[in-house]
Amino acid sequence: MNLGPTELIIILAIVLLLFGSRKLPDLARSLGKSSREFKKGLQEQDEEEDEAPKTAPAGEKPGARTEPAVKKPEGRTEP
Repeated sequence: MNLGPTELIIILAIVLLLFGSRKLPDLARSLGKSSREFKKGLQEQDEEEDEAPKTAPAGEKPGARTEPAVKKPEGRTEP
């Protein structure tokens, strides 16, 4: 999907008509802030993954549980 200069001008004109000239700077500013926050969140997630313990036994993932999350009561059967 290639957008040429004509298509971009048409899209910008429609955006200008929808939001008005006063709202466009605020819209661009909030878009930039949300983009920065998203990138920051991705970097923090990568750092957390790097800090995870890497000494897990073979065949197990780091941080994997060895016990089931929910234990079933003994002596009961499911219907």
